[in-house]
Amino acid sequence: MKKKAARESGDRLFVEDLYPLGLFHAALIRSPVARGKLRGVDAPKLNHGHVLIRAVDIPGCNRMEGYGDDPTILASDEVRYIGEPVAILAGPDKNSVDRLASECVVRVDARQGDYSYEKFSSERLAAKRTAVFGDPDGAFAKAAHIVEGAYRTGRQEHWYAEPQGAVASFAYDKMEIYTATQWPFHVRDTVAAVLDVRDEDIVVHPCEVGVHLDGKIWYPSLLSAYAALAALVCRKPVKLFLTREEDLLYSPKRPPSIIRHRAAIGPCGELLALEARAVVDVGAAAPFAEETLDRLCLGALGAYRCPNVRLEGFAVRTNTPPSGPFAGFGLAQAFFALERHATRVAATSGIDPVDWRKENAVSRGDLLPNGASLKEGVPASELIDSVVSMSDYRRKWASYELLKRGRDGRKDGPLRGIGIAFAYQGNGFLSNGSVAGSYSVETTLDKDGKLEIRTSAVSGSRETAALWRRVAAEALSMEDADVVIASNRTDEAPDSGPSSLSRNVTVVSRLIERCCVAVRKQRFRDPLPITVRRTVRAARGGAKPDSAPFQQFSWGAAVVEVELDPVLYVPTVRGVWFCVDGGKILSERKARSSLENAVVHALGWASRERIEPEGGSFKVGEPLRYDLALPAGAPPVKIDFLWTDSAVPKGIGELPFSCVPAAFAEAVSQAAGVSFDSIPLDPRSIRDALEDA
Repeated sequence: MKKKAARESGDRLFVEDLYPLGLFHAALIRSPVARGKLRGVDAPKLNHGHVLIRAVDIPGCNRMEGYGDDPTILASDEVRYIGEPVAILAGPDKNSVDRLASECVVRVDARQGDYSYEKFSSERLAAKRTAVFGDPDGAFAKAAHIVEGAYRTGRQEHWYAEPQGAVASFAYDKMEIYTATQWPFHVRDTVAAVLDVRDEDIVVHPCEVGVHLDGKIWYPSLLSAYAALAALVCRKPVKLFLTREEDLLYSPKRPPSIIRHRAAIGPCGELLALEARAVVDVGAAAPFAEETLDRLCLGALGAYRCPNVRLEGFAVRTNTPPSGPFAGFGLAQAFFALERHATRVAATSGIDPVDWRKENAVSRGDLLPNGASLKEGVPASELIDSVVSMSDYRRKWASYELLKRGRDGRKDGPLRGIGIAFAYQGNGFLSNGSVAGSYSVETTLDKDGKLEIRTSAVSGSRETAALWRRVAAEALSMEDADVVIASNRTDEAPDSGPSSLSRNVTVVSRLIERCCVAVRKQRFRDPLPITVRRTVRAARGGAKPDSAPFQQFSWGAAVVEVELDPVLYVPTVRGVWFCVDGGKILSERKARSSLENAVVHALGWASRERIEPEGGSFKVGEPLRYDLALPAGAPPVKIDFLWTDSAVPKGIGELPFSCVPAAFAEAVSQAAGVSFDSIPLDPRSIRDALEDA
């Protein structure tokens, strides 16, 4: 592979850097309408060496099978969203490929698309959940207060370091795929099924993923299938690389949601019953709809004791581009809703929002709605007290309440507010079909005393790889420099599952440690080299490989302080305070860096990153208008850890998404004197709410 050295990052290349000899380029021919009957694709006269590939040319499966509500590879009968690929055009010259692709005409008998997810019919459901615990009706009949609310969250773009893409080439009797993926074996299996070949005939080389926010779990598999199909037809290496505009228009986003809460409150402010109805828009297809909905429903009931519960959850298909996982999957959307409702419940009960959270938080022995028992203590009071102390929350909250009441409807400054939120992160997957089978890590201690770790897990940063080396070195009492992370290409490393939901810390790190402990027991009895493989398998009854790690919860509390411009309605974050219980912190530097970056992205989602489709598609000029939150403009962030004697590392990277947006919305609500129940809270939405008030 030829490469541009200036674009290298660590040991992996970006897809954009790859230019194998004889490279062909590919472009996708897309549907111009959101819904309709596909009649055909008319192409102009193609230059020599150019080919047009349709669904009938696929030798194998035309679906990305095995992971839920999966997208088709190429539409063959119906189109379901604007931009859905219906054909691939490939040729030796990128400029001519792009020109010819733009001249292709897709003939569709258009029908009216379904764009709303709040009202839906049963045939549009990708997943559904219902649950009842206790006697909600009886509890509501005895309630001192009933508090209702509806809470909305918007889409969020991942905005990767480079647009998504893939390169497919031939090496002897194998096809090699280069793509930035969090799950190399998912790419391998998808491409093998599409080409109708054996899994071992496909070799996947993971490229640099950068900060992916869980957006590169399944979509790279789809792009790899396009590149591989074109390479098979052309008998040449093929590169499919989206433009930044294509990536923004058609790649998966964080799905929008609306959650309606109804709470029965006792005379002392306690939760007697809680009803929740959660609806999420998964677009035209969503391989992880089940997982997203499970986490949305679980988080919709929050981290508070409630003996009587009624829950409904719906993942709804619309004629918009497929939605996909974002950090936390559905937990972030759910905790935003519940934490905003908790503040409303506390206000209705006349209780300080800090005290209400501390008094009603779950504790050891309580059951969560998924049946998981909290076997460890819940440090709610410690976490909340820490951020309250760091931020001077109580004094500021009381002062800003007095300022708000003293304004008497006027909007002159200073308009300040402060908010708090509490949440947890469950590590690993929940849903049937999200992950299946078994996942492994392998280590080899060679004759030179060096240790080699083989895993297909994709580290998003050098710090993750350094953490794995440290875990192995400590287990074997050796230097970090003597530990090597081997290639994670699929023909050299075992399947370690998707690098998502903190699995690199909770699952992969523990498998590495287990391998090294086994090596340590054998190193003075058996001759070198010693190779050990350890595996996590699905439990009986259909439980998932990660079901045990999900019982290990990490906890967090956040405080956000804002100042609101009374003229321009721009909310400026004055500070963020965050306290985390993440079990054993393997690397404090990595933990702080991960949390600080996540805080920036969480604030972006809450305050400025707005991207909504109109008529089923995003606006053409959206890349220039998307208001991305950047680390350079980050507010002061102070982080504290609860240092415990826990020997188990727990994921913490998604906690800011579950805590910070709700705390931000509460702070803006106090500053403006208006309750805000949806995000993003940009100046336009704040202005409109104040004018309505």
